[in-house]
Amino acid sequence: MPFDKKQHIAIAGGGLVGSLLSIYLAQRGHRVSVFERRADMRKQQTDGGRSINLALSNRGIRALDEVGLSAEIKKAAIPMHGRMMHDRAGKLTFQPYGKEGQFINSISRSNLNVVLMNKAESQGVEFHFNQRIASVDFEKTAFVFQSGEKSEDKFDAIIGADGAFSAVRGSLQITDRFDYSQEYIAHGYKELHIPASATDDFQLEKNALHIWPRESFMLIALPNPDASFTCTLFFPFEGPLSFASLKTEKDIEEFMKGTFPDAFSLMDNPISLFKSSPASSLVTVKCFPWTKNRTLLIGDAAHAIVPFYGQGMIAGFEDCRIFNGLLDKADDWPELFSAFQSLRKPDTDAIAQLALDNFIEMRDLVGDPGFLLRKKIEAKLHQLYPDRWVPLYTMVTFRDDIRYSEALSIGRRQKKIMDDVMQTDDIENMWEHLNFEAIVNKL
Repeated sequence: MPFDKKQHIAIAGGGLVGSLLSIYLAQRGHRVSVFERRADMRKQQTDGGRSINLALSNRGIRALDEVGLSAEIKKAAIPMHGRMMHDRAGKLTFQPYGKEGQFINSISRSNLNVVLMNKAESQGVEFHFNQRIASVDFEKTAFVFQSGEKSEDKFDAIIGADGAFSAVRGSLQITDRFDYSQEYIAHGYKELHIPASATDDFQLEKNALHIWPRESFMLIALPNPDASFTCTLFFPFEGPLSFASLKTEKDIEEFMKGTFPDAFSLMDNPISLFKSSPASSLVTVKCFPWTKNRTLLIGDAAHAIVPFYGQGMIAGFEDCRIFNGLLDKADDWPELFSAFQSLRKPDTDAIAQLALDNFIEMRDLVGDPGFLLRKKIEAKLHQLYPDRWVPLYTMVTFRDDIRYSEALSIGRRQKKIMDDVMQTDDIENMWEHLNFEAIVNKL
């Protein structure tokens, strides 16, 4: 078995998933070399405008716990117990994410990456920065760099964790019978900023994910340890009301003041930030197979998704945990890689769909009275029958024992049942008197 002795494994990409996977492998005694196209982020200031604060939830925490990092990460995270909705008049409505004690965590992408890289190096992982991979030699299990040089080492395995625009996947795309699709949504995003108050306090509720839902678009804000909030505007690229339509500073000011008045009044230099930062795109990537010979894709390189379920990084972290578990069961790398893709592909396809669905929910429905009543009924079902009716959000976010594909399937059945329930006469006034047992029995 190749996993009984030290192997030399190359990982393309020193981001969140590549760094976490390198820790798992190094802790098993493998020699791990990570090749990152960017400079060492620990030695330079990171670019703003493209990070999107991350929501860390149970599946991701479980993986971090396995490598001994969850306690350290949690110290820098801010719990968010639910969504705080802001309407145009500034009225607030709070929706808990789950039962009391259930929450997700706001965390800085760059800070998390630094912790992971430091941990990886302490385990003996070698990082090679400013190394742009041009292609992969699948027969020799080697990299060809953009400089024209070939990696000196012949690796025992290569794992591409180099993101949505993966160079490793680019090499796979020109091999025979490789299926690939990418789908951009019509919306992009820009980051804005709400600073701490003059007394260094939070200007909005600290322990909530703030949402300004406006039907076809939305603004969100996640808290930071310095009492500021990272705001992200998800907005169409084109159209009558879009990034393209806001051409002047006056256009931007009128739009922001009229659409997000309470947020705009708290922001730090929003017009200048809006003008100077380019709108970034959001893409879903699907492909298959994820492996050829002794090379494998993992994380966003295999399955990039939009960020609206807070599961992009989490799905990548879960990839690492499941990959690590499979290491004890395979006899060689191709067998391991094949088993991994067979197990994970249905789940990553499922979370891609769930993320797209949740965008519609967040921007269009969270302020809708019918939707809020629906959630109230589902919460009652979960309270009465906690093991038989588990809300979709809870399955995805708080139950790491339920696969994404299972959650999608169960959620669709629940939706059909709830569609019927919501047709009940005078549901607004009599919902507490529903036959909840009959409803749960349908599931």
